Amino acid sequence: MSRILAALSASALMLGASPAMAAEPDSTAQAEAPVDPARLAAARQTVDYVFPAGTYARIMNATMDKIMDSVMDSVGKMPIKDLAGMGGVDTSKLSSASLSEIMAIYDPHYKERMTLTTHTMMGEMTTMMTEFEPEIRDGLAHAYAAKFDVKQLGELNAFFATPTGSEYAADSYMIMMSPKVMDKMQAFMPKMMKQMPAIVEKVKTATADLPPPRKYADLSDAERAELADLLGISVAELEEQQAAKSE
Repeated sequence: MSRILAALSASALMLGASPAMAAEPDSTAQAEAPVDPARLAAARQTVDYVFPAGTYARIMNATMDKIMDSVMDSVGKMPIKDLAGMGGVDTSKLSSASLSEIMAIYDPHYKERMTLTTHTMMGEMTTMMTEFEPEIRDGLAHAYAAKFDVKQLGELNAFFATPTGSEYAADSYMIMMSPKVMDKMQAFMPKMMKQMPAIVEKVKTATADLPPPRKYADLSDAERAELADLLGISVAELEEQQAAKSE
């Protein structure tokens, strides 16, 4: 369950972070080239309108807890065999009991525990994303500068300076997180989970011609020394860890 929770939390975070991914696929290469200072200055003004400081806190605080509550509720209602199928487990002998029904036996406080867990995680993620927000705003400014010229940015900023434009700009990313949109997004989760076993099989087929990953016993002395160095431990310590795993 912890792995599923982590994956869902990461997905929710990406939903919250998705407004920052507004650049074209080739914009990274464009952003690396020298940018006209006037163009970048105009782009920064645009970003002040569409992604002002504090936007991540608004997005996360207003919607993430509700999204995670809804997602976890949906997952809890899913048959355990569907969840097991995501890991490629044979589900032919599993019942249609839901995860919530099973967990209620193990943990009467399961739902409360999940709520507190996800809310705490989202709170910490909000803090992290807020700290990183200046970098995102800078990236957005370069992306806008790469995509639009000074004239186009001026036209955008002129619109955003109007009452209607200002209201639209301030809430444009929030609209993407509105319940009307998120209800549609959340409907995708059960469909994705049902398709996961088939996706796993396709992955197996796609990687069938690759040799299997090597085991520790297959590594040369030089590779073991390199691995130990990467892990920050001695070869002897690495050997002890591997011996403990094989017991």
